[in-house]
Order: sequence, then C-alpha cells, then structure tokens
Amino acid sequence: MQGGDDDSSYAKNSEAPASAISLCRPLLLTAIQSMKVFFRNKEEAQSLRIADLGCATGYNTLATIDMVVDALRQQYMSQCGFEPEFEAFFSDLPSNDFNSLFRSLSNPGILSDKKTKQYYAAGVPGSFYARLFPRGKLHVAVSLSALHWLSQIPDAVLDKRSAAWNKGRVWIDGAKKEVVEAYAKQSEKDLEDFLSCRKEEIVQGGMLFLLMGGRPASQQPKNQLGDPDSRAKHPFTTSLDQAWQDLINEGLVDEETRDGFNIPAYMRSTEEVERAIKRCGGFEIERMEYRSMEEHSQEKQKQWMRDPISYGRAKANLVRATLGPFAEAHLGPYLSHQLFIRFQNRVSSDIALLHKTCFYGVVCCVCYPNVTQIMKTFIRVIESYSHLLIIQDNRL
Repeated sequence: MQGGDDDSSYAKNSEAPASAISLCRPLLLTAIQSMKVFFRNKEEAQSLRIADLGCATGYNTLATIDMVVDALRQQYMSQCGFEPEFEAFFSDLPSNDFNSLFRSLSNPGILSDKKTKQYYAAGVPGSFYARLFPRGKLHVAVSLSALHWLSQIPDAVLDKRSAAWNKGRVWIDGAKKEVVEAYAKQSEKDLEDFLSCRKEEIVQGGMLFLLMGGRPASQQPKNQLGDPDSRAKHPFTTSLDQAWQDLINEGLVDEETRDGFNIPAYMRSTEEVERAIKRCGGFEIERMEYRSMEEHSQEKQKQWMRDPISYGRAKANLVRATLGPFAEAHLGPYLSHQLFIRFQNRVSSDIALLHKTCFYGVVCCVCYPNVTQIMKTFIRVIESYSHLLIIQDNRL
C-alpha cells in the first residue's frame, strides 16, 4: 500500500476496508466472546498474543487491535475478575510504512481519550504466505482486507509466449480462460500456504478471523465483481484499461509494457475458501459469510454528481493508494504519475459512471484450530512412545 499521510496515501484512502471491517465487526466480536479463557487466575496468567496480518497503516490498523484487545479484556474481567497483559504484533511486507504506524502507536489520542496503549506492540515484517511466528505463539490472528492480494503474478501470465499472456488488460475480470485459470491456481496455492503457516502458529483454543475481497458463489472466477455496474465502475477495470490505452496512444509506453502490468488480486468465493481450509486440515470453520457493500454513501454520490472533477480526484487517489507502488515499480515515478492523471481524467469525464453503483464483495470466516487433527497427532505421539517402551522392556 502507498505509505505516508498525503492525499494519495492508503491511510487517507481506506474507507472501503473500514466499511468492510465495520460490516463484519459483529461476527468478529461474537467469535471472541465464544472463545474460552486461557488463564483462570492472575498467578498463572501469561500475556495474550494477537497478530494483525497484512496490517498496512492508518486508523483501521489501530482500531482493529483496539477492538480485539478490548473484547478480550472484557471477557477476562467478566469471567475471571482480572486483566491479562496483551502483546500485539503488526505484520506486513517489509515495504509497509511501519514508520507511520509506529508514530501512530505513540499517539493514542488518535483513537480515544486513553492516555496509554493497552498492549505491548511490535512490528513483524514479512509475507504472511510464510511462517512469521514460533509454533503455538498466537492466541488470536486476524487478517482484514489483505488476503485477496496474491503473493505474486502467476508466472504464466508474465510469459509472452504463454496462452495466459494477459494482452490488452491489466486484471482478470472478463479475461480469457487461461489467464483466469492461472490466477485461480495461484490463489489456491497462496491461501493453502497461508493456512498451513497459521496452523503452526495459533495455539489450541485460539482463533483465526479472515476478511478478504470475495465474489458471490453464483459467479465464475472470470466474473470477479458480479453485476455489470460494479464491473464498469470498479477502479481495477474499465477506466484503468482506458488510462493505459491513453498512454499507448500518446506514445508514452508500448503495448508490451502495458501487457506486462497485472494487478495481483483475486476475489475468492466462499466455496474456494472452504475448499482450501478443508485441504489444510488444521482448522474447523465456525462460520463463513459472503457480504456486499456499496463503495460509498448515497450522499457522497450525490455530492460527486455535482462535482465530477472532485470524484475523479478521489477515485484516482484510491487507485494510487492501492496500486501506486506496483505502477511505480513497473513504470517509474514519472510515467506512473501520468497513468493516474489519465485515470483521473477518464473518471471525471464519464458522467454515466457517476450514475452507476459499485458494490464490493467480501468473505468473512471464523476458524478454530481443528481439535480432531490435534488429537490424532497426540495419539500418534503416544503410540510411538508406547512402542519405544515395549522395545526397552524387551531389552530388559
């Protein structure tokens, strides 16, 4: 995500993730309240450890951890009469703007009137598609609006000789079958890698909460966004393709440069998430839902209809916040800036776009470590140990 705190930063353009978190907040709080306490008395209590995987930076990051810590604290006070200590791990790629995040942590007034943090904080840089914590370290792990970002663009999509070369577009919505299949395969591998790592890191009795961009079960992978209006208005689709074509028409880039740029995002269905969890074998699904939400309020849409230029600027800032680092790595600072200027102009000039409503889909999932799987492992260990005792007895 784009760092800093200017108008095109992720911190200033994370309204959609905030709405998704708000939409799924009751599900997360109910899941925490359903967890059994780990320590019954203050003498045996150790710290409870929480991880935000794909934390980014800004208000959402701090609000998420505050929400989880407050819910756990209330649970301990009501059931045990004491508050344990908390450790909060903020984890994202090393390129994340941890400096801004750490500055926010030293300013608790951003969220409330609390004079001090309610937890001990640490940053954990690294990909959540690999191990990040020691075995049995975490009590609660959450990943909010991050898992739809893939670990990489599929190799076949970047190979000009491949049938999956994504010519003429920068994302997979509506793309040809080979491109969609390559993305779906990469998505499947990534989610299984993520779950396998968390299976090792989360303690028995802990909880994993997932919130990611998703699509309706009725839609095939090539229809990432569902309805036609959402497909037309989504920032990854028509207007962005047009902006790229503008750069080509002006001679600023060639077609091969455009075709080599692809957005590493994939919206999974609930069936795909459930299939990955079952294959992983380490978790049981407590509850999973697909939900959709409008990209912005009706009031804001009416305001932007009166001022299309302002709408174009806001939409361009949103795209910069999420795709700016990708575009700059591919094009360099000057041309990436030109791309977003063309995008802004396209959006501002398309009045029909303002009359469409775009919906973002999300998949929410509550998982608990699979007790059956843990018991099977325990039984195998006991059987191995019993066999060793028999051998030793025979030797005697």
